[in-house]
Amino acid sequence: MLSNTGARPKSPTAFNLPQLLLALIIGTIGGAVFAYFQLPLPWMLGAMTFTTIASLAGLQMQVQRRIRMPMSAVIGVMLGAAFTPDLIDRLATWSVTIFGLFIYVLVACSLVMIYLRKVARYDLQTAYFSSSPGGLSEMILVGAEMGADERVIGLSHALRILLVVMALPFLFQLFGDYVPTDSMLPPGSSMNMPLTDWGLLIACAIIGAPLAKMLRIPAPFLVGPVILSGAIHIAGITNQGPPGFLIAAAQVVIGGSVGCRFVGVAVKEVLRTMIVAFGSTAILLLSAVAGGMILQQITDVPWHVLVLAFAPGGLAEMSLVALAIGSDVAFVATHHIFRIAMVVILAPSAFRLFNKIWLVPKKQQL
Repeated sequence: MLSNTGARPKSPTAFNLPQLLLALIIGTIGGAVFAYFQLPLPWMLGAMTFTTIASLAGLQMQVQRRIRMPMSAVIGVMLGAAFTPDLIDRLATWSVTIFGLFIYVLVACSLVMIYLRKVARYDLQTAYFSSSPGGLSEMILVGAEMGADERVIGLSHALRILLVVMALPFLFQLFGDYVPTDSMLPPGSSMNMPLTDWGLLIACAIIGAPLAKMLRIPAPFLVGPVILSGAIHIAGITNQGPPGFLIAAAQVVIGGSVGCRFVGVAVKEVLRTMIVAFGSTAILLLSAVAGGMILQQITDVPWHVLVLAFAPGGLAEMSLVALAIGSDVAFVATHHIFRIAMVVILAPSAFRLFNKIWLVPKKQQL
């Protein structure tokens, strides 16, 4: 995104140690405060909250991609550890809910696009790529190529993720689906796990990302380790996962990176876009709740698990919420992988087709 001066910020891959340390310190303080008060998903939400406030206050911070990516791999290995040998028996049910997810994405995106066009008065390209729930980087890049406002797209998606991730854990806590623990750290395996298990987990993290990139799988640093870790856990080769302190560190980095997206953005612009984002996020969440209630009657999967699987937050963030409330992490993570793949693969092609069939003939009539 552009800064409020109109200049482009430094590339997220450019390493700036002072700005990174500032983001991590503020994020860690936020996580510790949230953990102390036993708030939901403390290390991610605390880091996200504190770095967002600091960013809007004008502090220059960044969590570079080269830092986020290894920590995404840690989260991926942890999520894969939630896959169990009995998962194969549940795949028949999942095919029904994944089809329901496809319908949800079509319906919810259409409703949000209409809202952004009619209420927010966004141009067609910006409304389309702002309404697609997934593939933040891809939607910005393709949207800009199609003539959309990349700044609005980026800010809309950042606010969508922020609002969804902040709202759901507190709603689940309010309605009794989340019970905070007394521990300051998230649950995880012991540091004293066997060296063979350490080796397997590290191999999943190191090999998973390049393998996923080679196969052109979306979000490779996260999804690749999820797939490899899930495979060895389904096979029963290991039942270990990353230790709690490493999971907490990864959550601080993930949360801090979301908050740092607001560096250089004027508060007035955030507030204006946030008002619009509240409406679009409400449409997406209400659609997810409606879809969850319908599919619960067909599949007997609890509606709150379906809501988490459909909710338009990030893959890592929603999976961590599922872990925090003791939900079916494998189910939630798998559905978000499919959602991201659907949006990244289908959204650009669908817009080109829509543009060719509808917009070009319409212009020719003028």
